[in-house]
Amino acid sequence: MNALQRPLFAIFLVGAGLLAAPAAFAQRTDSTSTVKPQLNTAPPGTAPRPVPAPNTPAPRQEVPVPVPPPVNEPVPARPSTDSPSGLELPSRPGVAAPPPPLRKYFLYTNFGLGYTSYYGDGQFNASIAPALGIRVSEKFSIGPGISYSYTNISYSDYNQQVNRYPPNVVSNNLGLKAFAQYMVYKQFFLHAEYEVTRTSAKYTYQGQAYDINRTLKTPLGGAGYRNSFSDRVAADIVVLYNFNDGVNTDGSSTSPYGQPEIRLNLLINLGK
Repeated sequence: MNALQRPLFAIFLVGAGLLAAPAAFAQRTDSTSTVKPQLNTAPPGTAPRPVPAPNTPAPRQEVPVPVPPPVNEPVPARPSTDSPSGLELPSRPGVAAPPPPLRKYFLYTNFGLGYTSYYGDGQFNASIAPALGIRVSEKFSIGPGISYSYTNISYSDYNQQVNRYPPNVVSNNLGLKAFAQYMVYKQFFLHAEYEVTRTSAKYTYQGQAYDINRTLKTPLGGAGYRNSFSDRVAADIVVLYNFNDGVNTDGSSTSPYGQPEIRLNLLINLGK
């Protein structure tokens, strides 16, 4: 080779080498592309998220069972009308418990039984009279009522011969009344009544029957004693003086009650 051919040959070898290098690199890349490594793209310090197995049931959440309070633990008090806050303060030693609430209304029924005798004449009577009591205050009560009584008067021979009275007079009496009562000391009380009674008196005189209808007015006053069985029921014994005890000119009585009038009363408190 001459001097001009040598440089040209060197350039040819370099060009051939450059053409053969891309083909060899491509063949090497195809031989190693069957397995590609999996790169971890998670942030540093984070564990990979586990993938749950298919058809795996979710874990059950247990519901806590309420535990009842101990037996000896006091149950909180519930509010009431007497204690809206639900707190009951214990009573102090030596201090009496408060009295029960005063009920305003009560049923007051009396059973009367009386007998009186004067100058050989005698009068017997029995009665029943329910009333509705109203407490105006702790000690003072008033109320209306109705009454029924039976009276039998027998006269002495003197009155039959001299005054021409019948042997006896029987009457049935129905009336309206009002009473007032005042507690004086503990269970002792004063009692007053005023009654208007429609009476039907029957008697026989010298073989002839008579029927007399009259309106009688009877004021009564006295005292009594109360025995309480509970905060709802009590019994009274009452002794009353009859301010209109007498006899009319025809022999009939001026009052359906005797002298004195002794009664046994039953008291029943109403309401809560």
